[in-house]
Amino acid sequence: MDNITHTVVGLGVGELVQRSLPAEPDQAGQRTRHRLLLTACAAASNFPDLDLFLTRLLPDPLGYLLHHRGHTHTLLYEVPQALLLVALLWLLWPNARALLRRSHQARIGLGAAVVLGFLLHIGMDFLNSYGVHPFYPFDGRWFYGDVIFIVEPVFWVAFGVPLIMAVGLPWLRWLMLAGLAAALCFFASRGYLGALSLALLLALGAGMAVLKAARRRSRRAMALALAVSVAFVCAQGVASGVGRQRVLAALQAADPQVRIHDIAMTAFPAQPLCWAFVSFEANEAAGSYRLRRGLVSLAPAWLPPQQCPSGLLDPQPHSAAVPGIELYGQAGGSLAELRSQGAANCWLAAWMRFARMPAIADGVASDMRFATTPRGNFTTLDLAATAGRACPADVPAWTPPRAALLAR
Repeated sequence: MDNITHTVVGLGVGELVQRSLPAEPDQAGQRTRHRLLLTACAAASNFPDLDLFLTRLLPDPLGYLLHHRGHTHTLLYEVPQALLLVALLWLLWPNARALLRRSHQARIGLGAAVVLGFLLHIGMDFLNSYGVHPFYPFDGRWFYGDVIFIVEPVFWVAFGVPLIMAVGLPWLRWLMLAGLAAALCFFASRGYLGALSLALLLALGAGMAVLKAARRRSRRAMALALAVSVAFVCAQGVASGVGRQRVLAALQAADPQVRIHDIAMTAFPAQPLCWAFVSFEANEAAGSYRLRRGLVSLAPAWLPPQQCPSGLLDPQPHSAAVPGIELYGQAGGSLAELRSQGAANCWLAAWMRFARMPAIADGVASDMRFATTPRGNFTTLDLAATAGRACPADVPAWTPPRAALLAR
């Protein structure tokens, strides 16, 4: 997920932890604990992304692909990160240090905020199609949720509005609410949000604002924000599963000879009916593999695929596979060549530790999940440029997503 989402959700959960504990006996201690728990949870929700500083350990694009969402995004290596964060808060915040020395509730709250913040980071990163490998070094496999777009405004509104409504200065509060609404309208104008999604988000924000203003209880508002977010994730999970099954059935019917090893589902923001997909298929008898990209609408009679938010549609020519499913393009080649290239080129072998949907053509390797990102496919590896170069060092031992197929 993006760091705005990590921060907003971290602040919201930190507020919920704060409101769930008995109050400190003095107002100064209560204010310090409030700030401490929000800071700790928000910081923990972002801390693992400090691995961006490690991306320079390998040349592009391997540095980003293999070291971002790397060791800092594993359950084992979250332990030293949590200890480091607590140590920093203890050393750099004298008032918090004094409070923690005398208050058992503050210590419990800090522990809960830090643990929840780190778990939130891995859990939310799991939700999209990029994936995480949280059980390394015991299990180096990638796990993909395929349910949430990497920038999801539902979380911004659900958690952000109650947080903004708690701001003491009225002019700043209304300015921040207006800024959030303007950001949503901007994304809609750029084609990333549909008109109905925008209307529902604005209605959700207005409802949360009214509730918070009427109740003036952050715990209830944050509990509702959490419930809305969980319900949205569950709805997206069901929609993703339904979409995957429809795509699987359509592709299998079109070519019964292939085995479909994986279908990566990419959500649209705040739109559970629209999904981009990439399939990885293999025909062992023919010795070939194929990847296909497309778009599926779960309600094609009401929302045809080409009426999904335009900012995320593939500009390439398309063809209808079945009602509700559009195919954009495909890539593929020889399984034997794919395996031999991976064995002969250590740069490609390293790259394959990330690539879930590997497409190799004209001396270039790219992961087709990211074929339509606005700034180009950041996974692209120029194989010709690796000729004669020493093998990359410091390559993490993540299990290649297509390991079972490559090992044959």
